[in-house]
Amino acid sequence: MGQGTGDAAKAAVVLLSGGLDSTTVLAMAIADGYRCHCLSFAYGQRQAIELERARATARRLGVAAHLVLEVDLDKIGGSALTTDQAVPKGRSLAEMEAGIPATYVPGRNTIFLSYAMAWAEVVGAADIFIGVNALDYSGYPDCRPEYLAAFERMAHLATRAGVEGGRLAIHAPLMHLTKKEIILRGTALGVDYGATHSCYDPDPQGRACGACDSCRLRLKGFAEAGLSDPAVYLDGVGGEGA
Repeated sequence: MGQGTGDAAKAAVVLLSGGLDSTTVLAMAIADGYRCHCLSFAYGQRQAIELERARATARRLGVAAHLVLEVDLDKIGGSALTTDQAVPKGRSLAEMEAGIPATYVPGRNTIFLSYAMAWAEVVGAADIFIGVNALDYSGYPDCRPEYLAAFERMAHLATRAGVEGGRLAIHAPLMHLTKKEIILRGTALGVDYGATHSCYDPDPQGRACGACDSCRLRLKGFAEAGLSDPAVYLDGVGGEGA
C-alpha cells in the first residue's frame, strides 16, 4: 500500500490517532489516490502508545508528511482521557448509547479539525479525512454528521480558499459503517490492525484492558467479522471470534 504518485495525486490532510478507525481511513484515502499529510496530536492523553502507533503507520505507508502537534488539553481537563478520572469499564452497548461518557474530551475534534483546516491551506489540500463513526461509537457529540457538516460550512467562511470560491471538504468515510464493516474494509485494503491501538486505559506495557468502551466495541467488531483481533490484551482477551 503506498501513496498516489505524480502530479495528479490530490493532497489531503488525514487526522491519524494511531487507532483502528483513523488507520483504516488513511488506507482508504491512499487507495483513492490521495497524497496524504497526516496530523496527530499529543494532547495530554494519559498514554503515549497511540502516538507511537501513528508514527509507525505513517512511516510504513510512506505518507507525504506527518506532523505531531502538542495541545495541552490536560490543562483544561474534563475528561477521563486527560486526567486521573477513572475510565468507565464493562459497560453494555445500551449504556454506551445512553449518554456522553466520561472519556469525551471537550472540544477535541473542533480543535483537531481547526489545525487540519490550517494545514490544508498551506499544503494546497481541498480534502480533510477524519475517522469518526456514528454507529459503533461512544456517543461523542463531535462524531456526528450534523457536526461535521457545520464545521465544513464554517471552514468555507474561515479560509482563503473558501472565500475565493474554492472548497474544503470534510470526509468521514466510516460515519455510517459498523465496526465489523470498518474492519472488513480495512482488511481488504491490507491494514495491519496489530499495529493499531484502541484502548483508553492500557497497562504500562501497552496491553489493552479489554473492558473500556473502545476495547469492547473493537472486540465486538472483530467477533462479528469472524476475525481474530491481533491486538495484545490483558488476561488473553481477544482471539478468533472473541
